[in-house]
Amino acid sequence: MSGHSKWANIKRRKGAQDAARGKLFTKIIREITVAARMGGGDPASNPRLRAAIDKAKAASMPRDNIKRAVAKGSGNLDSDNYEEVQFEGYGPGGVAVLVRVLTDNRNRTTAEVRHAFTKNGGNLGTTGCVGYLFNRLGVLTFDASGVDEDDLMMEALEAGAEDVARDADQYEVTCDPSVFEECRTHLENAGMSPISAEITWVASNDVKVQGRQVDQVMRLIEMLEDSDDVQNVFTNADISDADMERLSQA
Repeated sequence: MSGHSKWANIKRRKGAQDAARGKLFTKIIREITVAARMGGGDPASNPRLRAAIDKAKAASMPRDNIKRAVAKGSGNLDSDNYEEVQFEGYGPGGVAVLVRVLTDNRNRTTAEVRHAFTKNGGNLGTTGCVGYLFNRLGVLTFDASGVDEDDLMMEALEAGAEDVARDADQYEVTCDPSVFEECRTHLENAGMSPISAEITWVASNDVKVQGRQVDQVMRLIEMLEDSDDVQNVFTNADISDADMERLSQA
């Protein structure tokens, strides 16, 4: 899980940059709309919608924006018909890259994704070429200074979690997506509030990248995420602490 932790930290920093540019709002609104369309407009009975709304609140999105996005997804307002698509490919150094998009024009998005891979030393593959290297998991992250490890372990396992691991100053609780909401609710009721909580894709094996390849991988991911259609990019790239520090200051 250490590779996931490092990558999650980079994503959180980049998320703050995206929010400053307004790009994050566009992606979250699209996710809220699709979540409401697929599972209804009540976050209490729609875990995907609740997660999207939580992300919106964490990004300080105005409530009116959230309500409008839910209304669009629920059919109360006109909205674009977004399609969920998954792209898979290889980046520099042979790292696996999984791209999740919500698009109203598959041909346009396919061309953008293919261009990003080609321009940055990677190649877009066929469906399934790297998907098997990732597991879909619920991941809850906690500040290590704010929780007791034994208490967290006990409560997490009681809630149905699969594992609790420490990485630097954080604990990660992982669980099957089917028990994600129960696990989060149980831990919150026990007084343990996560820094982040999401159902995500976690690589089963990491591929170490160094030096120039690190910059190439990051350019690929940044170019992909610059597309409003791209919701998430996942990779099994393992980046060293030294390169992590360099990236954080870039």
